[in-house]
Parts: sequence; structure tokens; C-alpha cells
Amino acid sequence: MKNIAILGSTGSIGTQTLEIVREQGDIRVWALAAGKNIDLLERQIREFAPVLAAVWEEKDAKELRTRVSDLSVRIVSGMDGMIEAAVLPQAEMLVTAIVGMIGLRPTVAAIRAKKKIALANKETLVTAGHLIMPLAEEYGVPILPVDSEHSAIFQSLNGEAGNRIHKILLTASGGPFRGKSKKELAGMQVEDALRHPNWSMGKKITIDSATMVNKGLEVMEAKWLFGTELSKIQVVVQPQSVIHSMVEYEDGSIIAQLGTPDMRLPIQYALYYPKRMPLSGQRLDFYKLGSITFEAPDLETFDGLRLAYEAAERGGNLPTIFNAANERAVAKFLERRIGFLDITKIIEDCMRHCKYLKQPDLEQVLETEHVVYEWIESRW
Repeated sequence: MKNIAILGSTGSIGTQTLEIVREQGDIRVWALAAGKNIDLLERQIREFAPVLAAVWEEKDAKELRTRVSDLSVRIVSGMDGMIEAAVLPQAEMLVTAIVGMIGLRPTVAAIRAKKKIALANKETLVTAGHLIMPLAEEYGVPILPVDSEHSAIFQSLNGEAGNRIHKILLTASGGPFRGKSKKELAGMQVEDALRHPNWSMGKKITIDSATMVNKGLEVMEAKWLFGTELSKIQVVVQPQSVIHSMVEYEDGSIIAQLGTPDMRLPIQYALYYPKRMPLSGQRLDFYKLGSITFEAPDLETFDGLRLAYEAAERGGNLPTIFNAANERAVAKFLERRIGFLDITKIIEDCMRHCKYLKQPDLEQVLETEHVVYEWIESRW
């Protein structure tokens, strides 16, 4: 029996994690944490019977306590509640499926409590990889990637200990706007950006895919997760989303992980690593697929990826500035307060004007987020 806690249980990764729990039948969920969706969280509590559940707002926690008063579950709230869920003694693994820098403190706490980390919260490594990876090494905690691309790289590295890599080939679908010009992108609305051709994801990450900012965040995450020089991470557009990523070794051999675009596969691989378990769903049919194509990313049109490489190259708190600016800009776009191209304009504006720190500690990383938010609100 595997024992887990889930941060972000009502989101896309969280609900798919619970699909695996439901299907496999040998995983015990001890804690659930969510943002505001207490209707779904209540249903999850009743089905999976955790001993602890956390929500962000105390008013929501109060209502949820009333709703589940017939159950033996404790309801907590705020950052303290998230951290309590992350370090719950009964759970051996924490699935960090929450979106944004809100996942940083609970992840740090979980590492210090020696929990295995199934990482879907890419912001944790993007903003604090220089702190998280040494901490995980200090406490002997494995960080198992849940993102499909990073899981693919992780799988392609298996069995190759001691062999030096030449390059990581990080694949991208190109998103819903692949091939479009800047002029065309200027008129794109929220509904257009949310129509991803291959993947079913949450709204924020779907918009990030449309701007290709998501791929930039994945470049930064890969740098820390695999201890790789930035110059060895190459983005390759692979529109069919069949090859999830590849690793090229010194001898020119390339090992790739392929499969259907189903997020349950990397989630389940992280939960059961190193064992592979049966998984329901479609299988890749090469006869029907016919061909797999590749393209170079358009860094002029999708300048979010270009800015991500710049942020990763300079390091310090610049990746935090990049990430925080994107989070607030995407929120404004989803609220229809800015245009699609304004997202990367805001990111670049913040990167040029917010104070740069070369070696930020955890508090400075978190403070940088607030500084960025204040800058955006004062100008956008």
C-alpha cells in the first residue's frame, strides 16, 4: 500500500492522480489540499476518506467543516494548512500538483520531513531550484518529475548512469497558435488560447502553452532537475505530442520516450517508480499515426521562450520575476483585462525594471513575487 498526500487535488493533475488511485486500488490518500473548489473537494473527501483536508480561505474551511461534520476528517486552511498536509506523518509521498509559487513553502517543508516528492509544480524549481535541489540532496529525498516532458527525460536517463549526455531535446507541441504570426496573435481571445490541440490541462498552463512560456518554464526546471547546462537543453516542436522528450548521449545515440498525450502516464510512473503498472486508455498506434514531424521553435513570434532562456541564463531572482510576471499577466488575460500579446510584454517589462538579486534566499524569492505584482498593478 502506498501512502500519499496531494496538494492541488481539485486541479487537472490532482484529479488525474485520484483517477489512478481509484483504478489501482493500492494507494491510500491521507491528505488533500485545494484552493477554492470546496464542492469537488467535499466529494473527494467522501470518496477517498483523508484524515486531513486543506483549503486556502478560512471561510471556505468553515463551510467545509459543516458539510463534512459527519466524517472524521480535520479541515485546515491557509499556508499553515497546506504545510500541515505536506508533512502529514502517515504519507510517504507528496504530490505537488498545485499551481504557482504557493507550492514552494509546502514543498520545502515536505523535503525536510523526508517525503518523496512527485513534482508537478514547476514553479518550485523555476524560482528556487538553487535552494530546492541542494536541500533534497541533503535530506536524501528523491524528486520524481510529473510533467510529461521531464518524466520522459527521466525515463530516457534510466539505466544510463555514468554515461554523459550531449543534449536534452525538450519537445513542445507548439500549442494552439503554432505557425501564426504576431499580427494574427494580436487578435486572439481567451477561448482561442484555451483550445489546445492535444492536451487537456488547466486554464493557466494551457495559456502558458499558447505563449510557449510553459516551455520556457520547463527549460528552467530541466536545468535544475537534471543538473544540466542551459546550452545542452534544446527545444524541439513536435506537433503530434507523441515524443514527450529525448536525451542525446555523447556517442550520438538518442533515447526517447513515446506515448499518447495522457498525463496519467507520467503521474503513475512517479507514484510507482521504478515499477511500471498497467494503465487503462488508448495505446499508441503507429499505423494510424503515420508520421512524426519536427520544427524549430519560432523565438521571434513566441518571445516568451526567448525571455525564459534569458532569465535562466542570468539566474538569480530573474526566473522568479519571469514566473511571477507571467502568473499575474495570465490572470489578467483570463479576466479579459489585457490582450494576448500583452502577456509577454508584461514579462519583459518586469525583467527590465524589477530589482535583480544574484543569490536570493527563500524569503527574497517570495518577496520578489510581491515586488513584481506591485510593479504590474502600478503600470498595467
